[in-house]
Amino acid sequence: MPHAAMLVGASSPLTKIVPGLMIWTLVFFFITFLVLKRYAFGPIQKMIDERREAIRRALESADAARDEARRLLDEHRRLIGEARGEAEQILAEARRTRESMERRMREETEAERQRRLEETRREIAAETARALEQIRAEVADLTLEAASRVVGRTLDAERDRALIEEAIGSLDFSRLEEHA
Repeated sequence: MPHAAMLVGASSPLTKIVPGLMIWTLVFFFITFLVLKRYAFGPIQKMIDERREAIRRALESADAARDEARRLLDEHRRLIGEARGEAEQILAEARRTRESMERRMREETEAERQRRLEETRREIAAETARALEQIRAEVADLTLEAASRVVGRTLDAERDRALIEEAIGSLDFSRLEEHA
């Protein structure tokens, strides 16, 4: 146990204050501190400051990029809205054009139908008039033939034809036209 007694009662060389050792320790500490300050702390601090500045610039750049992205998104949304509006206008104009063309085609078709109907009516009227004229001529010839057989002699064709045409002209052929 001599060792334990030594620990309790006697002071060890590590706990003993030696003024020369303390001065040299302080001198080496200050030299080490100056060397570290000059060659280590300065460059380390400079690197930390540069890194801090780079991070600050990156954050500013990110903020600017985010603002630009928001602006572009807003612009994109605005352009999409305009494009939709223009598409609706184009569709509305196409509908109006289609309706206009349909209306015009109906009008043209109706006008063509009316024109053909009038043309057909004129043709029917002309054919009816020609048929009636032909019937009148045949009736006149048949009447002249019948009268010459009844009378038993040949009638003067020119004079009798004038009398027969006058009689036929006074006849009412409207019944024939109604049946036609």
